[in-house]
Amino acid sequence: MIKVVYIAGPYRADNAWDREEHIRTAERLALDVWRLGHAALCPHTNSRFFDGALPDQVFLDGDIAMMLRCDAVLLTQDWRKSRGARDERAIAIENGIPVFESITELAAPHP
Repeated sequence: MIKVVYIAGPYRADNAWDREEHIRTAERLALDVWRLGHAALCPHTNSRFFDGALPDQVFLDGDIAMMLRCDAVLLTQDWRKSRGARDERAIAIENGIPVFESITELAAPHP
């Protein structure tokens, strides 16, 4: 059965270059998820060009709504530096969604 895996990690940054680096990191992880045979939901790419179109909270709330429909959450290596990713992790745990800190951990057999 294909699982849907939500990618959580930093998005915002002090400049466009660093934000794009966060997005690229999440994209690479999402591709690894697809390579494992699962479907990746990468919110970093979902609204990357929507800056200023709506208040940020609209996208943040939407991200949580999508995450709650996923089978697992996969964190980027630098997730701890993002308040949003820390919140997503906590909400996933509160809702019984498995959280993984590496693609290797996700790929390992689980009961």
